[in-house]
Amino acid sequence: MKKWLIRLIILFIPILVWIVHFLITPLRINKSDLSIEIEPGCSLKTIAFQLVDEKILNEPWRFIILTKALGQSRKLRPGNYNLNPNITPYQLLKSFVDGRATEGSITFIEGQDLHSMLEKIKANDSIKKTMKPYDTKAIAIAVGIPYESAEGQFFPDTYYFSRNTTDIEILKRAYKAMQKKLNYEWAHRSEEAPYKNSYEALTMASIIEKETGKSIEANLISGVFIHRLSINMKLQSDPTVIYGLGKKFTGDITKKDLITDTPYNTYTREGLPPGPITMPGLISIRAALHPTKTDTLYFVGKGDGTHYFSANLNEHNNAVRKYQIK
Repeated sequence: MKKWLIRLIILFIPILVWIVHFLITPLRINKSDLSIEIEPGCSLKTIAFQLVDEKILNEPWRFIILTKALGQSRKLRPGNYNLNPNITPYQLLKSFVDGRATEGSITFIEGQDLHSMLEKIKANDSIKKTMKPYDTKAIAIAVGIPYESAEGQFFPDTYYFSRNTTDIEILKRAYKAMQKKLNYEWAHRSEEAPYKNSYEALTMASIIEKETGKSIEANLISGVFIHRLSINMKLQSDPTVIYGLGKKFTGDITKKDLITDTPYNTYTREGLPPGPITMPGLISIRAALHPTKTDTLYFVGKGDGTHYFSANLNEHNNAVRKYQIK
């Protein structure tokens, strides 16, 4: 019995050394963004693989095994965590369990333009302001966006942050989130999506976002615009006109507005506008990349968030008289 116990202890010692060594060895995280966001409802496995994706861990299994061994697998709390580059796995786990997360949050909503988004950042007293003024070109450069405008490049979501987090750090996280979502959806796009690149898809998604009242119609609205492009018809989207007018827009779109040429006016110019007009959500991004195949060319709002879709101009004009001309 004693020999058996001794053998067991001898066998257990290397395992114990391995556990202790892993727990107390600094991770030496070599990346510029030292924050990680744990979303509500994430499992231990999801979190562990996220830590690998974020280049915080080299592999997930030791973290999973040790978290379970310590009885902490159901105690990990959601939030955004700012990490020390020399944090140990034990300190990392303890942070997640203790909930040493953020002290503030900010929510960006689908359909907001960049100006509204920046106003929300400026109004949040918990965010450290580093950019004055908020210029779209300067933001694009600071965040690392390879386009002249930063419009539509940020994913709408709630972002949690700690004290002294800067405006640029928030924007970088939102941009990173958009790129992650967009790249995945782009890689899984349907054959019906005619875009040259994901930026064109994002531009279309932003139009769909502004045109859609009920999400159930998003793919059909996408199909209408794709059909228009396929027959060299102008997109004729009112939200693009409004965006192009900027501060000149008075609140009610007029015939004069429709013929006032700007780079974004899809009544006067063919094809897509030069870039997004708003911040699209995931539903609109997916709709842009998975359009419903349709012969429909027109749609008009019915006043309840839904639309009446028509295949020809005569039917469309009748629908306009029915639903919009009182």
